[in-house]
Amino acid sequence: MAKGPQVGDKAPDFELEGTGGRFRLSEHRGERVILLFYPGDNTPVCTRQFCSYRDSAEGMEALDATVVGISAQDIESHEAFIGKHGLNVPLLADIGGRVAKTYGAHAPVIGTRRAVLVIDEDGVVRHRHDHLLGLDYQGVDELRSALETLPARA
Repeated sequence: MAKGPQVGDKAPDFELEGTGGRFRLSEHRGERVILLFYPGDNTPVCTRQFCSYRDSAEGMEALDATVVGISAQDIESHEAFIGKHGLNVPLLADIGGRVAKTYGAHAPVIGTRRAVLVIDEDGVVRHRHDHLLGLDYQGVDELRSALETLPARA
């Protein structure tokens, strides 16, 4: 089992620079948030993952959630990755992997591991999926299914 917050735990607050500006989790209370931890920009599986979100832009918008990708590359790398592939998900620079470590989405030698966490409007983790090998990812349909398991908004 991954260390870090599990379903039912309060999601630890963090603040990172991103391609859409500075992102602080606590500033998104009242919203559903999906954190997409991923190993690296321009790697084969990560490229397929984020291009699948681009290709399902309407489905992504229909999620009614704030979605961000998090990996250890810097802003310049993230901006180049977005520019090269026309991506539609903001990417956060977790240089050094501090947030990935806090969330249990980090492994020695490997670095950031692929994981998805869905956080509800109150800042509580309601879904967690850790990819053991990182060779697959959750697409838009799986993200939608995870959101559908959350209690209805008040």
